Amino acid sequence: MKNHGSNNSQKDRAIIVTGLTKKFGDFIAVDNISFDVKRGEIFGFLGPNGSGKSTTIRMLCGVMDITGGSANVANFDVSKQPEEIKKRIGYMSQKFSLYQDLTVNENLTFYGGIYNVPHDIFPQRRREILAMSGLSGRENELTANLSVGWRQRLALGCAIIHQPEIIFLDEPTAGVDPISRRRFWEMLYDMANKGTTLFVTTHYMEEAEHCHRLGFIYQGKIIAFDTPKNIKKLITENLYMIVCENKEKAVAVLEKVDIVDTAYIYGSIIHLNVGARQDVADALTTALKSANIPCKQVELIKPSLEDVFVSLIEKQESGL
Repeated sequence: MKNHGSNNSQKDRAIIVTGLTKKFGDFIAVDNISFDVKRGEIFGFLGPNGSGKSTTIRMLCGVMDITGGSANVANFDVSKQPEEIKKRIGYMSQKFSLYQDLTVNENLTFYGGIYNVPHDIFPQRRREILAMSGLSGRENELTANLSVGWRQRLALGCAIIHQPEIIFLDEPTAGVDPISRRRFWEMLYDMANKGTTLFVTTHYMEEAEHCHRLGFIYQGKIIAFDTPKNIKKLITENLYMIVCENKEKAVAVLEKVDIVDTAYIYGSIIHLNVGARQDVADALTTALKSANIPCKQVELIKPSLEDVFVSLIEKQESGL
């Protein structure tokens, strides 16, 4: 069993996971994973749909029984002390668990009650949440009338109204526009700077770049765990970027070229992994030209996180 994480003492770590396993019948959803999350850290937990991300979060939140191994969250055992953990964590998902027919203030009051925020403390917490989220002056507005970005900020406010030590955010920015996502992450950075631990799953690689450390889970196993900078060093092969017309046809052509190991669409361009081969730009251009696909640009590039994860998955699936 490989341990991913630091050698810090337990008091410096908000989450400690050792050999954590979850089975559903014969299916292993989470397979003997070990890692830790430091206090005040923004930890990114990444992986494709069905890889075990949400199952791991549910176990760490104390709402799903574990099959094997152990986990310690906020100095409490998830198997033996789940209720203590629930008092000290916040949880927010992409579904934004808000009541649309309640006002901003009513949602905050409701969640203040759910989390047992003392009556003498609640007014101050409400003011702090409204200021943090930019919703001051909109307390009496129906939640249903807020934009997705504003609802997202309100949902975060509801999740942290009891000032939790650790916040679990499961795809919190899915479906949110880029400007609102940026504003949301500014709020997360501020919370981390004040000592809150953030455990975040996301599909957006540009967000993952801003996490302190990342764990990448695939088919229930952690296949990479490090800082974003170090994870990008896992690709030692040469990568090329191609700008051309008809990307789908171009990828189909390039995948058949002997010097290309993998080819895939990356936004509006194409990325290629050519292994250790060098100076292949002319050969790539020639292959596209022979298929009547004009090539505007071919360039050797440094790998992004997305490139690393594509490469890691390819290696997992090929058994390397």
